[in-house]
Amino acid sequence: MAKIGVIGDATSVLGFKAFGLEAFACDTPQEAAHILHRIAGEGYGIIYITERLCKDMSRELEAYVRQRTPAIIPIPGVDGNFGVGIAGVKKSVERAVGADILFGGDDE
Repeated sequence: MAKIGVIGDATSVLGFKAFGLEAFACDTPQEAAHILHRIAGEGYGIIYITERLCKDMSRELEAYVRQRTPAIIPIPGVDGNFGVGIAGVKKSVERAVGADILFGGDDE
């Protein structure tokens, strides 16, 4: 079974340890990128990253888009939702269907 990791600020990731996930606390996108590359190379199949960090890591995350693993999933942290997760889903759907699926110009 593939390992699952969570990257984010200490407050946001601490609770995931109770579920048996590996938690990697960091405070900056640069630290998160370093951890991401390290644990991706260690065979983690799923990596959750708080949205606060993801929003400033687009280049680092793009390197994994076409790879089968790890699946990198943005999650809200204790500081709320930044819309990174839904933006990623929207981008993937646009790529798959070739068009924006939202009508009326809303970005929600």
